[in-house]
Amino acid sequence: MNLILWLIVGGLAGWIAGSIFRRTQFGVFGNTVIGLVGGVIGGPIIGIFGLHNNGGFIGSLVTSIIGALLLLWIITKVKER
Repeated sequence: MNLILWLIVGGLAGWIAGSIFRRTQFGVFGNTVIGLVGGVIGGPIIGIFGLHNNGGFIGSLVTSIIGALLLLWIITKVKER
């Protein structure tokens, strides 16, 4: 069941981050990957600021969105070069 929730959170986070950037369309699979990688990146980032995710759905979603936005920003900067 946790795997399904991870995929749902990853898909939503990737879709929301892609919508914020407006230039990035990755499809369902790409959004899920971006969101899952964003969760891995976002966890340590929010830890730096002293915040901790208690494992709730909303907290995981926000963490993944923050990480996905950072990942998409890095990808766009690399593509610009």
